[in-house]
Amino acid sequence: VELVESGGGLVQPGESLRLSCAASGFTFNDHTMHWVRQAPGKDLERVARISSRSFHVDYADSVKGRFTISRDNAKNTLYLQMNSLKPEDTAVYYCAKGTVSFSVVYDKPVGRQGTQVTVSS
Repeated sequence: VELVESGGGLVQPGESLRLSCAASGFTFNDHTMHWVRQAPGKDLERVARISSRSFHVDYADSVKGRFTISRDNAKNTLYLQMNSLKPEDTAVYYCAKGTVSFSVVYDKPVGRQGTQVTVSS
C-alpha cells in the first residue's frame, strides 16, 4: 500500500487549500478512504471519510460545512477541499485506507510524512 499526500502549505485564515492523495498497491475503489490529521502535541483526529463509490461521506463536527472530501476512482486519487481555513486546522494531514465497508476504522499513517497545513496570519 502506498499513499502520497500533496497540496499542503501556509495560508492565511479564511483561505482555501486542496489536498490530494495518490493511492497505489491496493484496489482503491473497494475501500472507504479517510483524511486524518495530527496537530502538534495532539492525537490523530479523523477529519472525513468517503465510501468506496462516494455514496456516503462523513465529517468531523470541527470541519463540517468547510471541508469537502471527494475521490476519483479512475485516477486512484482522494481529495480534500478545505475552505474558510482556521488556525486550529493547522496540522499534518494524512490520507488513510479504510475498510471495504463504511467504517470509522482505518490504517494508521505510521512512519508517513503527510502534508503540512499551516493556517496563520
